[in-house]
Amino acid sequence: MKFIEQLLLQNKAWVEQKNREDKDFFNRLSNVQTPKFLWIGCSDSRVPANDITGTDPGEIFVHRNIANMVVHSDMNMLSVLDYAVNVLEVRHVIVCGHYGCGGVRAAMGNQQFGLIDNWLRHLKDTYDLHHDELDQIVDATQKENRFTELNVIEQVFHVTKTSIIQNAWAKRNLPYVHGWVYDIKNGLIKDLKVTMNDNTEMPRFYRLRTK
Repeated sequence: MKFIEQLLLQNKAWVEQKNREDKDFFNRLSNVQTPKFLWIGCSDSRVPANDITGTDPGEIFVHRNIANMVVHSDMNMLSVLDYAVNVLEVRHVIVCGHYGCGGVRAAMGNQQFGLIDNWLRHLKDTYDLHHDELDQIVDATQKENRFTELNVIEQVFHVTKTSIIQNAWAKRNLPYVHGWVYDIKNGLIKDLKVTMNDNTEMPRFYRLRTK
């Protein structure tokens, strides 16, 4: 229980610090939520969206799961995406993976872990899609890092294939969808340069007739 009590004490200290810095901070935060960004990231505790981007609470709407996946049957993710895009009207959707991801590493092997194996199957499908490139990489760390990047790129594509995004593009030419990777070893974010805000470069059969 001492660890839980420590969290509560730290919460009080954080509140006191925030009030010293800005006495109106919590009043302002409680009145409105107008984030410009939706963050789809990994559940890894070392990758907190606000901390690594230097943003305050309220600036980023966040969805996290193992290995920052965008699965088209995941109603949790789709609900977050729909709310962020159509209610909050975010201007940017960021898919952010990270080097040293346990989910990525697990998907590269054959060990069984339990229920999570069903989730990792989606990652394995991504590896299979890019196995010609990945199997040419001899160094294990380099292979894992490249797989991390390719997974982010594929998840960006998955986001853009949704009717949620394509309808928003048709109505307001937003949001932009970005793919990033965070390096835990140095704290820096790498932009993978796969930003999209229309479906013109998308294969024809993924382009939806928008409402």
